[in-house]
Amino acid sequence: MSDPNAAKRAAAFAAADLVQDGTTIGLGSGSTFLFVLERLAARIKDGLKVQGVATSQATAAAARKAGVPLLELDAVERLDLAIDGADEVDPQKNLIKGGGGAHVRERIVAAAAKEMVVVVDEKKLVAVLGKAFLLPIEVLPFGWKQTERRIAATGCKPTLRQQDGKPFVTDNGNHVLDCKYDGIDDPAWLDEHLNALVGVVDHGLFVGMAGRVIVGDAAGKVRVIP
Repeated sequence: MSDPNAAKRAAAFAAADLVQDGTTIGLGSGSTFLFVLERLAARIKDGLKVQGVATSQATAAAARKAGVPLLELDAVERLDLAIDGADEVDPQKNLIKGGGGAHVRERIVAAAAKEMVVVVDEKKLVAVLGKAFLLPIEVLPFGWKQTERRIAATGCKPTLRQQDGKPFVTDNGNHVLDCKYDGIDDPAWLDEHLNALVGVVDHGLFVGMAGRVIVGDAAGKVRVIP
């Protein structure tokens, strides 16, 4: 029986093997990144010395379990590497992230790293961002309906993310609007405009932030988009 996680695991293990002894790395979030931690845990048992900065409370808990020593981001000037997954990757290596709601911290950590290595399976590669996956935008709870109207004016249909019948709350204490676009043809334009909107904390559009993209396939083979 084939392993449904073969592609994710292969890409994640390849990324984890890039980590060098004595480095400080950004630890992403999500199901694919758990495989990165699995491989790091094995390497740590073999003697690898590494420190990590977590992008979410869930990642921090998983990293502690894997034996990865954690630091606060403010305790370091620069990260040697950040590793994270993505929900969509376009041909220019622009990304949509934030299915788990950790995109703001993921962006902050990625920006602090010398390189952001992205791990995905082949299904995450798309011609145009946003046709299938919703773009998450984190907003302040205060006046969020006003912010929603401003976001909708960029050409999307926003929906307040819910959890257990209540508004989803990020690790930062904010709401998330999941926004349906008919396709994001100009990610740089949208990135700039969303950043300028009052009430928007940040969003899941990663423009020009990705370094190497490691892609796994169902056979467990990987290729690297430099």
